[in-house]
Amino acid sequence: MIIQKQYKFYAAHRNEELQDKCRNIHGHRYGLTCFFEVERTGHLTTLFGDFDERIEPLLRSEYDHGMLINRQDPLYETLQLHAERTGETFRLKVLEFPTSVENVCFVLFSEITALGCRLNRIELRETDTSVVAYTREDWVADNRRFSESPREVTEYVAAN
Repeated sequence: MIIQKQYKFYAAHRNEELQDKCRNIHGHRYGLTCFFEVERTGHLTTLFGDFDERIEPLLRSEYDHGMLINRQDPLYETLQLHAERTGETFRLKVLEFPTSVENVCFVLFSEITALGCRLNRIELRETDTSVVAYTREDWVADNRRFSESPREVTEYVAAN
């Protein structure tokens, strides 16, 4: 059975590798739809609130009203220096790669899975007309691409 839940968060980012308007810092009202795989165990399988108790704290603390930033982006070092100099703090969600919507999907899928949720897929809406559907198969392939130890990922996925 698939249970679908929707969430939202606001975040800034930039695509520093591009040479267009998206190279500038800009923000989105992201819409996240999670498709959870659950097994029916009786009349009541899962409460929607059970998912909310896991997902909402993650989004509030790591993403909402923060900035998604690539650790290799020169702006990251600038923001760190500014924080050291002024004492000002920023909510930064640091990724090890560019903050494209595809890469954000990989990170979200990984984090939500680590919370004990079995995802079939997620959909991440970046704008009113732009959505990425990201499946378990995409996640396995990206883990192979990004991970130093793809065997561990394969074993984890097979066990879940």
